[in-house]
Amino acid sequence: MTVSLITGASSGIGEAFARRLAAEGHELLLVARSEAKLAALCDELRAAHGITANYVAIDLTDFEADRRLFQETERHGLEVDWLINNAGFGSMGDFTELDLERELEMIGLNVMALVALTHRYLPGMRQRKSGVIVNVSSTASYQPIPYMATYAATKAFVTSFSQAIAEENRQFGILVQALCPGPTDTEFFENARIDPTSMFKQQQTAEDVVEAAMRAIGRGKTKAVSGWMNKTVATASLIAPDRLITRAVGAVLGPKFRKKK
Repeated sequence: MTVSLITGASSGIGEAFARRLAAEGHELLLVARSEAKLAALCDELRAAHGITANYVAIDLTDFEADRRLFQETERHGLEVDWLINNAGFGSMGDFTELDLERELEMIGLNVMALVALTHRYLPGMRQRKSGVIVNVSSTASYQPIPYMATYAATKAFVTSFSQAIAEENRQFGILVQALCPGPTDTEFFENARIDPTSMFKQQQTAEDVVEAAMRAIGRGKTKAVSGWMNKTVATASLIAPDRLITRAVGAVLGPKFRKKK
């Protein structure tokens, strides 16, 4: 059976992708840590759309979790034709004050798990000469961001990696997209221990982000920035020198996090 696999599917952008793809008739395999949320969502989507929806409750930061997930899909004869690498989290603060283990865990999830799953499922897509991979990045990938240093760097990797393998796999009929949302109304800020109201006056909905991704997929676009304001900021970031951007961002965020001398 052909399925669309979505990581981080229990809430936010991942859940919005699950609802959108289910409404379009995709059979789903949802992945996240929260078994209760996944089970409830699968039940709801099956009843609402008459599709097959199953889940695997797994923490992708665990050692060889990607291998165990791949073996599970192989054991059940599932062919992944859409892969939505959405699982990830962020952090904010003075880098020296942030918890090192959590920073490394972020790199593991945002980068290593995404690369591993992409590597495992691409060969099957190449054999079938079709497939879609959406790697959820961020507008933070467009510039270094003081006080979000590790998070922005992981997303810069995701965008660069996605664009490179998009070209490698174009000849096989596979679309690889870097999806770059800006501030979005999800659990991201809570998980990152950030108060969004003090810094981000406007946030998109997860549904807005998914709509932008789906429109871009329909047009064969390998990069999607959701929202006109985010597109404007991203374009400006490509023009302005990094030093200017880091100084400007540091001036805004510094007073909130800079250690007193």
